[in-house]
Amino acid sequence: MFPVPKWGSLLHFLLAFCLFRSAFTVKHEGFKTCDQSGFCKRNRAYADHVATLGDSWTSPYTLSPKTLKIDNGYITATLLKSLGNDVQSVELPVKITFLQSGAARITVDERKRRQGEIELRHGSQARKERYDEASKWAIVGGEKLDRSAKADTSSKETVVNYGPNDRYRAVINHSPFSIDFFRDDQLHVKLNGKGLMNMEQWRPKVEKPDIKEGEEPKEGEQAVERGEDESTWWEETFGGNTDSKPKGPESVGLDITFPGYEHVFGIPGHASSLSLKQTRGGSDAYEQPYRLYNSDVFEYEMDSPMTLYGAIPFMQAHRKDSTVGIFWLNAAETWIDIVKRKVSSNPLSLGIGGKTDTETHWFSESGLMDVFVFLGPTPKDVISQYGELTGYTQLPQQFAIAYHQCRWNYVTDEDVRDVDKKMDRARIPYDVIWLDIEYTDGKKYFTWDAHTFPDPLGMGKQLESHDRKLVVIIDPHIKNEGNYPVVEALKSKSLGVKNKDNNLYEGWCWPGSSHWVDCFNPAALEWWKSLFTYSSFTGTAANTFVWNDMNEPSVFNGPETTMPKDNIHHGNWEHRDVHNINGMTFVNATYHALLARDPPASRRRPFVLTRSYYSGSQRLGAMWTGDNQAEWSHLAASIPMLLTQNIAGFPFAGADVGGFFGNPSKELLTRWYQAGAFYPFFRGHAHIDTRRREPYLAGEPYTSIVTQALRLRYQLLPAWYTAFHAASVSGVPVLQPHYYAHPSDEAAFAIEDQFYLGSTGLLVKPVVTEGAETVSIYLPPGETYYDYFTYSTHVGSGSTITVPAPLDTIPLFMRAGHVFPRKDRPRRSSGLMRWDPYTLVIALGGNGEAEGDLYVDDGESYDYEDGAYIHRHFSFSSSTLRSSDLSADTDVSKPSKKRKAYLAAMAAVRVEKIVIVGAPMAWKGRSEVSVEEEGTKQTRTAEMKWHEGEGGAANWAVVRDPGVEIGKGWTIEM
Repeated sequence: MFPVPKWGSLLHFLLAFCLFRSAFTVKHEGFKTCDQSGFCKRNRAYADHVATLGDSWTSPYTLSPKTLKIDNGYITATLLKSLGNDVQSVELPVKITFLQSGAARITVDERKRRQGEIELRHGSQARKERYDEASKWAIVGGEKLDRSAKADTSSKETVVNYGPNDRYRAVINHSPFSIDFFRDDQLHVKLNGKGLMNMEQWRPKVEKPDIKEGEEPKEGEQAVERGEDESTWWEETFGGNTDSKPKGPESVGLDITFPGYEHVFGIPGHASSLSLKQTRGGSDAYEQPYRLYNSDVFEYEMDSPMTLYGAIPFMQAHRKDSTVGIFWLNAAETWIDIVKRKVSSNPLSLGIGGKTDTETHWFSESGLMDVFVFLGPTPKDVISQYGELTGYTQLPQQFAIAYHQCRWNYVTDEDVRDVDKKMDRARIPYDVIWLDIEYTDGKKYFTWDAHTFPDPLGMGKQLESHDRKLVVIIDPHIKNEGNYPVVEALKSKSLGVKNKDNNLYEGWCWPGSSHWVDCFNPAALEWWKSLFTYSSFTGTAANTFVWNDMNEPSVFNGPETTMPKDNIHHGNWEHRDVHNINGMTFVNATYHALLARDPPASRRRPFVLTRSYYSGSQRLGAMWTGDNQAEWSHLAASIPMLLTQNIAGFPFAGADVGGFFGNPSKELLTRWYQAGAFYPFFRGHAHIDTRRREPYLAGEPYTSIVTQALRLRYQLLPAWYTAFHAASVSGVPVLQPHYYAHPSDEAAFAIEDQFYLGSTGLLVKPVVTEGAETVSIYLPPGETYYDYFTYSTHVGSGSTITVPAPLDTIPLFMRAGHVFPRKDRPRRSSGLMRWDPYTLVIALGGNGEAEGDLYVDDGESYDYEDGAYIHRHFSFSSSTLRSSDLSADTDVSKPSKKRKAYLAAMAAVRVEKIVIVGAPMAWKGRSEVSVEEEGTKQTRTAEMKWHEGEGGAANWAVVRDPGVEIGKGWTIEM
């Protein structure tokens, strides 16, 4: 796609490309369908063949009992793939591991090739091993063996009991090979139950003579089963590009069934529904499988399984009170078919009382078959187990979860200063301003355009004066231009990606002719660090952070707008093997470069935004959903897309507020800011061709309404930071879909347009339709909710209710039984709020109880690792509010120096107000409460005022200036 024109200059080519991007929606002909992807077509055809044979089909894979070895926590054996016709079976080593987390891992490899079986390619040995290093990038923990697992084996099967209290059981069937996973004696997951397992084994490339009908092949001529489509084994052509395949066909495929589960979730990124749709069978099924192949898909379409910028091959299945999950650890292009099949327990029941099985079929182009199975039973359990393996989200700096102001492009440093001043003049809070590619000298990264950005340090100092930050874009393509030290070093040190001929790969991106940094190369990582030092990247300071875009990688003249699959990375691995983790390796390099630019004693947590991602990218920064459009449908789609990111372990996610392409109406822009105020990553962004849309330009009443939404985000920053902390230590999603918060409410599992903010009890229903004056919101049966602004009370009945939602209103509700923190004093940036007092909001349940947490640290350093933080639990019962310590620094007699210093500094930070919503009538007339802090037996009083709710609103009470420190224990009796 986008071949370099023979007739034109670089300028003409890029101009044409930019106009192309601006004028059209996604070009489907530039991206493969399954039928155009050789291995996808073969695996689907394999599934169709099996379906045709029905019960007469027997999978050709068997486990050899004589090779079975059982050790503490794992099993090894050899699978034999029968090729039929007396051809020797293919040997496939298998390892089944049982982990302390409760996860099980199944890895199937191929017997390593002997040296004599490895063909020569371009004077060097071509690899014949399967790529087995994806786990080095994705897995960071959770691999401790469950040595208490108990295994019993017979000639037909091996049974393993494992997990907490032996709740889990794996039944490994030897012939044909399959595995059934049970929890509490119920079947939850089946691997190869339909017999679709398929590992395309290594074979030599031979020119085979035509075999006439009725003839048998001569010895050595049949490498695989007859009847297979061999047309894409050794090369494949698409869009004018030819992909050479020196290793031949090597795809892996497996069917994974979730018996009794109708809903499956996960596998971002796609602009699809939260509850994933069928891709085969059914009138509403997609025509294509879900595809995971990181690609630059601009102006992507809605409701589609089409690949986007990132790939997380983690899927959950959920039914009433039960969640299980699958992690398909493979870095190559992957497709996933989903079929939901109604199963009746009684053939005469006409479907009444039956169930739905969700059957999934996974296939990847290369690499190992490497599958993790999580048996729950709750969504929290599954996500936590996955997070133990791939890492929990980075705990971001506090500024990173505030508001970011961006466009392509702020054109001069005076432009940046002007926007900064006008945001202050309009009293609009923000923390970060961003620079896209135009700040550079001719799109050469690590440079500044001397004419438009003559004083970047002065610009940064102005931002720092209000505790604001600057983010600059750095992409993986390096401009191929003379007298550019960065590209000269990349060439001389051989740090770039190679083409199939082992020469430095050249492609086209924004700078024109470019080379790509190979971040799989350790030497490239060290070199990359050197580029970010303050002396090397002049004009940057400690408040400068980085945006990694185009890292799929995007290559304008490459196949499917990306890098050829037969390119070569460090270690002699083909790009096809590593494509989906390529973007993560680049972010990893940038993350560690930012970390290394300051001495250890003064290091701040890096902030990096990435467009491309894979499992594990959550450890390194934030992501956004890419090039969306200024349309209502894209606003609506952002919610299920971000919920999917959250349940897939990558909660620090956002969408471009206002839409990247196009000019939103003022109503759409306003509603998008109201929704964006509840995105974990909150950034306004726009294309270079759009009209300027900084909030102060909207005009009234829109500017005031947007400002209210921004101030609400800042008011709730303590709740957001607490939610991010929980995500960073246990994987709890920052945005929680209904099925996660209410795993028993099966009538509402597919709800995707409302969500909860962490464990705060705050329920949000953004308005995503034009002209709306009301919205319908679902409330689970028997639960009480209070309107955040009016305290109007609603009791759920398991159906939707209609609530007012005029343009100046965000439908936001407090779930009874929760306590959450906030800060009520408006400031210009989050950093200026550091020493402000707290307000605690208590939404009382019908039993008069509530609870919640607060986590706070300095918001920027790693001192929290040495105990420099406050973590409190608030509980309200029997008309008494208590604050107790949740810190892990349990040896209070010997706290670290950093902890002592931090707690001393925070002694001045108090609780200035407590708001109790749902206050009982018995408090009417009371004017004082009793306050007692830990370490003293003295009791003092504080003022309380009781308010009677009107028109369906709850009663509420306000305690003012109780005088308690936020970091200490205390008790307040109402």
